[in-house]
Amino acid sequence: MEAGRLIGIARRKRPRAPMEELRSAAVTAAAGVQGDFRGAVRPGRVPRRQVSLLAAEDWLAALRDLGLAEGDCPPWHARRANLLVEGLRVNGMHLPREKGCVIAIGESLRIAVTMECDPCSRMEDVVPGLMAALLPDWRGGVLGTVLTDGTIAVGDEIRIEQ
Repeated sequence: MEAGRLIGIARRKRPRAPMEELRSAAVTAAAGVQGDFRGAVRPGRVPRRQVSLLAAEDWLAALRDLGLAEGDCPPWHARRANLLVEGLRVNGMHLPREKGCVIAIGESLRIAVTMECDPCSRMEDVVPGLMAALLPDWRGGVLGTVLTDGTIAVGDEIRIEQ
């Protein structure tokens, strides 16, 4: 298993709001990526979709499948993911595909994978065919819940702990 790097952080303040790219962010069990509407834990609920992670390699593979020229490619955050990682390989995949797997980022952030991040029909608004291109092999990324709070920054190491 190889360590990878965090190469992007993004959040959105409300549903359908534009994504805002960040260089660093606090990520907590109470709020997910600070300022992202999806991360806040509602009373009496167990979060399953608190943080979303996308592998750069999977995003680029989906765009290649669509035959897009480099200048025509949408930015990674058009996928509406919070974290973009690269270089992480687990059993031949770019992100772990097992519920409960723990992803460590930086010094203290720990995220438990809860499920696949299925691409929604909104991806068709980004590029026609993108939803289908993100379906194979969990290319749409993974969702997780925060186990241990941490402050992260672009360039931080990312690894699998279990």
